Amino acid sequence: MKRKQLRSVLALVSAAAMVLSGCGNQIDTSGIDTSKPAEEAPAETPAETPAETPEQPTETVEATGLTFAEGTVLRMACGYNNAKTGMRFNADVLGEGVESITLADGNTYKAGDFKPTWVEIQNRLGFTIDDQYGGKGSGDNFNDWKEKFDQIDVLNGTATLMQEYGEAGSIVNIAEYLDLMPNFKAYLDANPIVRLSITGNVENGAIYFSPYFDGVDDIEKMPLMRVDWVQKLLDGEGEFTADKSDKTAKPVYQPFMPTSGKVEVDVVSADGNSVEKVTKDYDTAGNIVDKMNAAGSITGVEAVNMLRTYIDEAYGGYYGNNRSDLFVGQNAAWDADELVALLRCVTSNTPTLNPNATGEEIEVNLGTKDEPKMVKIKLPTKVQGLFSRQDDNTSRRADLYRLAGVLFGVRGTESRQGYLYVGNDGEMHDARMEPALYEALGRMNDMVKEGLISEAFVKEEQVKVENYLENDLGFMEYDYNQTQTIYNEDGKLDSAAGEKFMAAMVPVSRWDDGTGEQFKRFTESWRSVKTDGWGISAKGVEGNQDKLYAALKLIDYAYSPEGQILLSYGPDSFIKTNADGSYVTFDFNGEPYPEISDATYAELWEKGKGNYTNYARYYIGSTLSFKKLQSFEYQCTTEAGKEGAGHISRAIALGTIDHPRLAITDDNKWYTSCPTTLPFQKAENEAIGGYENLGNNMFSTENKTGKVNVLSDVIAKGFTGEGMTSAEAAAKTVSEDWSGKQYLTLANDAWHRLEGFYKSAN
Repeated sequence: MKRKQLRSVLALVSAAAMVLSGCGNQIDTSGIDTSKPAEEAPAETPAETPAETPEQPTETVEATGLTFAEGTVLRMACGYNNAKTGMRFNADVLGEGVESITLADGNTYKAGDFKPTWVEIQNRLGFTIDDQYGGKGSGDNFNDWKEKFDQIDVLNGTATLMQEYGEAGSIVNIAEYLDLMPNFKAYLDANPIVRLSITGNVENGAIYFSPYFDGVDDIEKMPLMRVDWVQKLLDGEGEFTADKSDKTAKPVYQPFMPTSGKVEVDVVSADGNSVEKVTKDYDTAGNIVDKMNAAGSITGVEAVNMLRTYIDEAYGGYYGNNRSDLFVGQNAAWDADELVALLRCVTSNTPTLNPNATGEEIEVNLGTKDEPKMVKIKLPTKVQGLFSRQDDNTSRRADLYRLAGVLFGVRGTESRQGYLYVGNDGEMHDARMEPALYEALGRMNDMVKEGLISEAFVKEEQVKVENYLENDLGFMEYDYNQTQTIYNEDGKLDSAAGEKFMAAMVPVSRWDDGTGEQFKRFTESWRSVKTDGWGISAKGVEGNQDKLYAALKLIDYAYSPEGQILLSYGPDSFIKTNADGSYVTFDFNGEPYPEISDATYAELWEKGKGNYTNYARYYIGSTLSFKKLQSFEYQCTTEAGKEGAGHISRAIALGTIDHPRLAITDDNKWYTSCPTTLPFQKAENEAIGGYENLGNNMFSTENKTGKVNVLSDVIAKGFTGEGMTSAEAAAKTVSEDWSGKQYLTLANDAWHRLEGFYKSAN
């Protein structure tokens, strides 16, 4: 253990998360999926470091008051979200017929063995783990144990469930023990917005779960595009030519941006060093969607040349022959209408972009691993425009309505708490009860009608299609950077031939923060406390101080500099060291961080296929909860991933991308990040639990029988469902028929109580 070196290596705890994350589940990005595998900016181009994140202690402080008997047993039902992401190895990780595995640390593990991180946790802290994790997601895991809390000591669950059952007395209030937890207390003292987000009761300041961070104060999800396709279609002198192209569909989508006048927007200069203004001159060029619509169904070649001419005229030659920079450059300034025009060009030029799109037949499993249901499907015969990573996964399909928010200037689609956001008036608002959300979804459905969104997303029977990129069939998604740009280096894209999938700049849109409409970039996809955490069962530790103190010590240690390294990187045997045993470090966001060993990096690609978070969770056992350091993930990000994220990071640092603040912004509450949890009282939670329509119709995590997400359905099917015949009807249905109005009243009551608590504490 390199404890002494932590003084120099670790101003760690203060590191602001980088743009690079990418996780996949939701942890993958995480800023630099992730929830989860959830992405970042190059080390030489750090993301913005917010003033609200002051420096933390640079050394671990021993929690001397938390003493317990050596070998105390903690019954723990803790993991991430499936059987592979628990604390122990099992057949799901090892593979069928595989008895053991040797990792980069040189040790051999078999099914039933604890993963390296949890071997080390037990060694360092001195307790023994009785692993009770059943391999389920947070909500299901918690629900499995809620009737038998006496049989468990520590478990993971959703923040909402932790708060609800904490208020009912079933989960320990760890705020009562903060004086015994020097590392956790120091972290909360230095980051009051975190304290605000995990406060479960404003009367006593209760905290019922340890917060999980997949990066902090940084962008989470972002647009990603096939850069080489944009360049192939838009760049160069003269007109675009092709021997063959398809026809665009009959126009349906109508202009969102102006059709006349001029709009000025700020962009980062091409060299990334300064901010400059560019003008969208609609008087000279017209609106590209308006012009294409007037032309009707046209060939792909005609569409490309129309877009080329528009870019030259609208931007006065600013982009020169590198017109692709409008979308994928450091100085990008694209908007929703220009994206639709580009999607029309992409989907009508399959013969140029992928002449081998022959509709290959593949077999997919519509069932489960234990009960497979294999069916044959045909891949598309044309390039798909927008797509989601997994078309049969409710939480992945949700990425398209999240994209709708950033395209069309709608708050609430990427809230930290349901669909809530704080308005300029200081009140909570719920996007589901506002016609603007459904108008944006209607525009997405217009894209569906033109064939600009993937066929698989629209099909009634959803199938898991994850191979658009590797088959050169998909153009753009909205997702985490790190996990998705892996395609550049895992053999699925031909980098040698110039194929590149990369993050693109956040779009310009019409945003109104309560002070009037502005044409600017704004993202609500901003990292804060996640919606999962670990809590202590009150009945499980009742009358047993050893168990209670062991659980508290784990939480406290997780927020120490030393603990953050272990729970992100794994044990020291996975980290590169100098001859004297000290860590080899690199500069990340202005601080020194450990480098992973060469063996770890090689194993990441061999076993994890480049997906940092999956590798860490499946094999090392790290990043299951607490504070995930992005420095590990950054080292595992492809060059293309670093390039695109670097563009976004510089834009954030220079102020051309706006975002919510991790504080209560008294000057304009609209910029206040919605807290991850709200301090609902027991009776309020009971009332909310009765609003079944809200939960069943707006489900946004994993698929469950009988639960859907009508927001995704409006994109796929349009305004066809009961009570969903128009934007206004949809908003009214949620508000009046699905108890939305009652829910929002309770949310505002809890929000104002939290505001009062925050002000009294500061």
